[in-house]
Amino acid sequence: MNLKEILEKYRDSVIDKWIAKLKSEVSERYSKRPIEELFITVSAAYDASTYVLLFDDYSKIDCHIEWITRARLHGGFTLSEVQHAYEFVRELLVPVFLKNLKGPELEDALIKLNKCTFYTITQFSKNFQSLHESKIKEHAQNLERIVEERTRELVESESKYRTLVEDINDGYFVNQDGLIVFANKAYCEMHGYHPSEVIGRPYHDFIASEHLDFVKSLYEERINKGEAPELYVYLRKHKNGKCFPTENKVKIIEYNGRRAVAGICRDITERVEMERKIRETENLAHIGRLTTSLAHEIRNPLSSVKLNVQILKKNPKIDGNDRRRIEIVANEITRLERILTEMLDFARPIRLKLEEADLNQIVESSIDVVEVKVKEKGLIIKKKYSKNLPILYLDKDMIEQAVINILLNSIDVLDRGGKITVQTRMADENGSVALDIYDNGPGIEKDVLPFIFDPFFSNKKKGTGLGLFNVKRIIDAHGGKVEAHPGKKNGVHFSILLPREGL
Repeated sequence: MNLKEILEKYRDSVIDKWIAKLKSEVSERYSKRPIEELFITVSAAYDASTYVLLFDDYSKIDCHIEWITRARLHGGFTLSEVQHAYEFVRELLVPVFLKNLKGPELEDALIKLNKCTFYTITQFSKNFQSLHESKIKEHAQNLERIVEERTRELVESESKYRTLVEDINDGYFVNQDGLIVFANKAYCEMHGYHPSEVIGRPYHDFIASEHLDFVKSLYEERINKGEAPELYVYLRKHKNGKCFPTENKVKIIEYNGRRAVAGICRDITERVEMERKIRETENLAHIGRLTTSLAHEIRNPLSSVKLNVQILKKNPKIDGNDRRRIEIVANEITRLERILTEMLDFARPIRLKLEEADLNQIVESSIDVVEVKVKEKGLIIKKKYSKNLPILYLDKDMIEQAVINILLNSIDVLDRGGKITVQTRMADENGSVALDIYDNGPGIEKDVLPFIFDPFFSNKKKGTGLGLFNVKRIIDAHGGKVEAHPGKKNGVHFSILLPREGL
């Protein structure tokens, strides 16, 4: 099927699942909305997104965003609630694309879907913010008229204004003469302080050192010339010392009769992370295409070389150092084949064939595959299989490949007489199953551990940095989790957690 047929075929199914997720996974506000209303809004969002994916036309999604922004703001929804709701279209369509598309068509569909989702959330956020500001401005103007007309009601009017500002979910602040003279609860919480710790402090106390000069220059230009951009991004500094990406929208106002800067402060950590993941996905896809081409170009001549070396090994006239040299060549060819396999696994999209599986049997098969290497190095493998494991839904070949990669990683670093312990066990009351693989090798430095599952990261002289990366891809695709920890005494402990029901 082409993309248009897929989107038409799965339209009703995706909309129903989307509504169900809105009812159960976002917030109480969404759970209380009538099914009929959600069907209208979700159907409109799906159809507008379909128009983008098929024709690269954003006119319908723009109309939908204008409409839904007002509806959700009027309904008391927060920005994050609606952002979460829009993320579901990607969550639901990605499995559909993976199931029905391949190669360039799949890649193109995923890129379009990411672009569409990012555009929808970003435009909605801008509209939502604009309406927020409009409401605040409108209320401020009403207050001025009230002050002029009813001086005796000044205290009550100021109280209403403060209540409005306190109720918005973004941070709101007023900076006068370089000091924070007003800050709502959200602004204080974003920086980890109590309101009493914020009022009266210099505004630059809440800015990361690397962006301090940048924000100071904007403030000076805004106060002295009134020409600085209203919207800017920087790193805010939390009380605990951590820094987070933040977006400020500021304007010059009159506060207590004097010029000041008022602004809306928004945490954009999730948005920045989403953008980073999109860029990373695009980069990895490009690397994957190059890797596949290169691997295929190498594999054919390598197979020819391997065949001829195997023929030479059978020649009885070759002995002594010459035989040893041929064995070295054969071993290096085997290593190169393994590298090519890892490269192709990296470039190949994960497509699972889930079926009922016994984890103990998969682990035993994996150990059988590496048995020759274990015996060659004189290693010991100790097995501790739980007898009460439930049947899991897994892709047997994929899980076996992941286990083999971890075992090979341990085999490579162990000296003769080294020990590998393999254990299966129940992980929790939900039926999740754990697989632990320990070795007593030299271990991995703690500052390196967080990066060992990254692509192309390796601390071995002959490593590609793809073996453990492919392990993580496979386990993630099953909805599981893989981690590496220092062993109790030495070595490394790999821990794999697999859900009972898979995906």
